[in-house]
Amino acid sequence: MMQKQAIAREKMLSVPHLIIIFLVALIVFGPEKLPELARSFGKVMAEFKRATGDLRAGFEEHMRELERETRVNEARLRQTTQAQPDSILPPATASAEPPAEVANASEPPAAEPGFSERASEKPTNGI
Repeated sequence: MMQKQAIAREKMLSVPHLIIIFLVALIVFGPEKLPELARSFGKVMAEFKRATGDLRAGFEEHMRELERETRVNEARLRQTTQAQPDSILPPATASAEPPAEVANASEPPAAEPGFSERASEKPTNGI
């Protein structure tokens, strides 16, 4: 963290740098124009700060709105899953194999002893 601050300070203008810039501006523009230029520069900087502040506020407002929508959608999803757990979640007892009744549905049911499989046949119990 301290290293980042040191790098930021190196990139910023120090007091000697500002004095040199002021002297060059004084020589180039002259003492009559320098106050007018400083005022114009101040107005431009104030407008720039205002514009960046508005942009930042708009961005932060948009981010808050997105976060609010996300929370609302998550709450709705939680309510939906709590209200209808069977329709969304698979049953807890589900297995890879189907139940025995479903697995044997293609096979005919086993005949009970003493009864024939065909209705036209008479029972074979000796009568």
